[in-house]
Amino acid sequence: MRIALIAHDKKKADLLAFVQENLEIFKKHELYATGTTGSIINSHTILHINLKKSGPMGGDQEIGSMVANGKLDMIFFFRDPLTAQPHEPDVSALLRLSDVYQIPLATNIETAKLFVEAVK
Repeated sequence: MRIALIAHDKKKADLLAFVQENLEIFKKHELYATGTTGSIINSHTILHINLKKSGPMGGDQEIGSMVANGKLDMIFFFRDPLTAQPHEPDVSALLRLSDVYQIPLATNIETAKLFVEAVK
C-alpha cells in the first residue's frame, strides 16, 4: 500500500511513537510524508520515507494531489484539534479530498490502530 504520514507539530512525537510501535507493518509499505514529519521518522527509524514539502510550505497540497491522482491508499494524519494552523485551508482541502476519493484517513491514534490491523 501507499501510505502518507502527516502530523501537526504537537502530534509529531505521537506519530513517531506509533510508527515505531508498528515498524514491522510500516516497513512493508511505500511511505510518503510531509517534510518535517518525514524527516523525524527517517532519523528515528529504519524506514525510508518519500518526503514532500513541509505542510505549511505546500506539503499537504502535494499529498492532496497524490490522493486526487490515485497515488495513495491510506493516510495517517495526526491532527492537533486545539491549535489553530496557519495552513488550515490546505488541511481542510486534504480532508475533503480523502472523502471525495474514498481514501481512509486516520486523524487519531485509536483510528490508526484500526487501520494498522486492517493492513497486517
